[in-house]
Amino acid sequence: MSSHAPNQARVIPLRPVPAKPAEPTGPAEPTPKEPLWRNVVGDVLRRERLAQERTLKDVADAARISMPYLSELERGRKEASSEVLAAAAHALGLGLADLLVQVHSRLVQPARPLRAGTAPRPTQAQSHLGEVRLRLVA
Repeated sequence: MSSHAPNQARVIPLRPVPAKPAEPTGPAEPTPKEPLWRNVVGDVLRRERLAQERTLKDVADAARISMPYLSELERGRKEASSEVLAAAAHALGLGLADLLVQVHSRLVQPARPLRAGTAPRPTQAQSHLGEVRLRLVA
C-alpha cells in the first residue's frame, strides 16, 4: 500500500542525459593559452605607468617598493601580495579595486573559444533547463 493519499500526484525528478559532444569535422584549432594572472596584472601596471609618462623609479619610490621588484611585477615574473598591489595601484593614483577592474576587463575582453569536447557549466539560473519531471497519478 502506498503512503500517499489516493488521487494525489507524486513528482519524481529525472536527471537529464548529457548530450554527446560533436565529433570534430576538420583539423583541430590550436587552443589559446589561458593568461596568467601575474602577466595581466603586470601589463595593466606597466600600461598605466607609461600612460602617465612616469618612470619605474618614480612609481617604485611612491609605492615604497624596490625598482627591480616593480620591474619584475610589470613583466609578470613575480606574484605580488595584495598589499604590494595596493601600494603600486595607489602610487599610480588608482585604488586596488580600479586595478582589479582593469585586469578583469583584460581577462574577459577576448572571448576565448572552449576546447573541443567541453561545454560551459550552466549558471544556477540555467541549471533547471532541460530538466524532465514525471508526474505519476495513482
